[in-house]
Amino acid sequence: MDFSLPAPGEKLGKDRVAFLDAFRRSGRRAIVKMTTAAQSGHPGGSLSVLDFLSVLYAFRVSETDEKVVISNGHTSPATYAVLAECGAFGREEVIEGFRQYESNFEGHVTRHVPGIHYGTGPLGVGISAACGFALGEKLDKTNRRVWCTLGDGEMQEGQVHEAALFAAQHKLNNLTVFVDWNHVQISGTIQKVCSIDVPEFFKSKGWKVIEVNGHNPEQIWKAMNAPCKRGRPLAIVGRTIMGHGVPGMEEDGKVLNPKWHGKAASPEEAKKMLAHEKMQVSVAEKKVLEAFRTARKWNPVPNRVVKHLTQNPAIKTGNPILYPAEKLTDCRSAYGAALLDLAKHNKQIIAGSADLSGSVKTDGVEKELPSQYVEFGVCEQNMISAAGGLSLAPCQKDQCTCWVPFVSTFGAFMTSRAKDQARVNDLNETNVKMVSTHCGLSVGEDGPTHQAIDDLGSFAGFFHTHLLEPADPNHCDRLIRFVASHEGNFYVRMGRHKIPVLTHEDGSVFFDEAYKYKYGRCDLLRSGKKVTIVASGPCVSEALAARENLKNSEDVEIVIASSVKQFDDVLRKSVEKTGRVLTVEDHNPAVGLGSAVARWMVENNLSVKKFEMLGVKKYQLSGKPADLYRAAGIDAAGIGKALGKFA
Repeated sequence: MDFSLPAPGEKLGKDRVAFLDAFRRSGRRAIVKMTTAAQSGHPGGSLSVLDFLSVLYAFRVSETDEKVVISNGHTSPATYAVLAECGAFGREEVIEGFRQYESNFEGHVTRHVPGIHYGTGPLGVGISAACGFALGEKLDKTNRRVWCTLGDGEMQEGQVHEAALFAAQHKLNNLTVFVDWNHVQISGTIQKVCSIDVPEFFKSKGWKVIEVNGHNPEQIWKAMNAPCKRGRPLAIVGRTIMGHGVPGMEEDGKVLNPKWHGKAASPEEAKKMLAHEKMQVSVAEKKVLEAFRTARKWNPVPNRVVKHLTQNPAIKTGNPILYPAEKLTDCRSAYGAALLDLAKHNKQIIAGSADLSGSVKTDGVEKELPSQYVEFGVCEQNMISAAGGLSLAPCQKDQCTCWVPFVSTFGAFMTSRAKDQARVNDLNETNVKMVSTHCGLSVGEDGPTHQAIDDLGSFAGFFHTHLLEPADPNHCDRLIRFVASHEGNFYVRMGRHKIPVLTHEDGSVFFDEAYKYKYGRCDLLRSGKKVTIVASGPCVSEALAARENLKNSEDVEIVIASSVKQFDDVLRKSVEKTGRVLTVEDHNPAVGLGSAVARWMVENNLSVKKFEMLGVKKYQLSGKPADLYRAAGIDAAGIGKALGKFA
């Protein structure tokens, strides 16, 4: 047996294939043992993809340490088994810990395990993350290969279609996807559930496609090393058998019976399987496997996880832009200007949008710094997952360790269509800056399908994503610079229409050059005695107008909330002083600012005499923002009417 690395263009040969036979048998035993011990998991698909992973890791990744994304994340037993065979951790450790409480070896692949670069589970997400990793390598001029495994049933997900288009459009010839074409998914055969021609799927999108016997190491190796010309990504379509190599499972796979897709063998069945002569690993083979691990010395380092909200010293925030008091503009334009300035100072900042660069104002970067702009097309799900992969991809520019992607679209699309993708990024603790424009009734004439009034609620339950909303263009500029320079996922929402620059009572700019933002900061815009208005976004200027229309304006205090997830002592002191609170937002208060303030007050033992929430409490029609604000009661007149109840 031979585990030496083949020379470029060299076949594996008989002795290396013999080594792989032992390697794979040991892996099959581990898959059966770990799923049986857990009495859960997906042994069938793990066994059908095992042979590809064995060739990939034994003769490539254990030497190159290239990125691998397991998009079909339920095949974690195969991935863990192969990593263990390569020496990343002990075989018994994963067998005993698989799917067990307080073990890193979760049911689906996870970044908690060294050697796994992006955790997956929801199907379709991983191939997009792999696109992000491959794009990062391209941008960094390394062109290192990125590998991805994909299930054939998984290809029914629309996101796979999006990712395949993106990879071809951006000529990611450093991306190779292996499709486990075993024709079986959990409900039956591919043909019965939702038929798909796997090779044609990729060919139609401009990929290079090579079909192989997915259990033949020599064919797999040859395909892995095939040159990809004209910038085409490579799809290796492996004809495989679910449960391959394990007597008692393989027979069902051959007749396309999905029995072992998500079912573990019973202890009695496993004992019989493990005792079969085809499953044995000799003493001599075990010694060779141990010699392989010693010789490779591959020890994947734990994944980099930076504490969220810590400052990234490599990011130069530049000088804030000051919008004068007489300037009437929108926050999205302020976002675009700040982003362009940041991108000029930081080559690791990448801007992207989903066919909306002019609307979301990323077009400044697109025009002036095209090498730092990525167009994703009308593919929001792929955009968010690819940004997740990109944010974890190494970057050697300006002493920064990773890329910092800003991706933008309308709020209705970001938080509804791509919520699943943002959630998986949250689990992976990525560093994606999601900025949505056209949020709330501010979008106006586009109507209720585009009026994102529940977007904060979509992301509020995420543990590693921080939510922000600017109150005017100057505030927006400062928030965007903070987001760029601090670690973690962020979601920043803003409207479409132009709003006034906020000022102090003497007319000077409120968010001036000296203003320093920190997460959760609340700002006292106006002092008052009897009632606190907590407002966010465009509703701050409406609240200010309402206050100025009152005879006793000094009774009303206005506090600007920048985030629904964190409040500070400015708000606490105001609530304690007035004992009366009115929240105002261009959002559904049941899942936005109003409910967040109410919960915060209860958690902090703050009692009030009166509390009311103003916001968007039903779907509105098309119309000018001013008309829609009036209809929802969140304009100056509506706020003034509500204040009348506090007298």
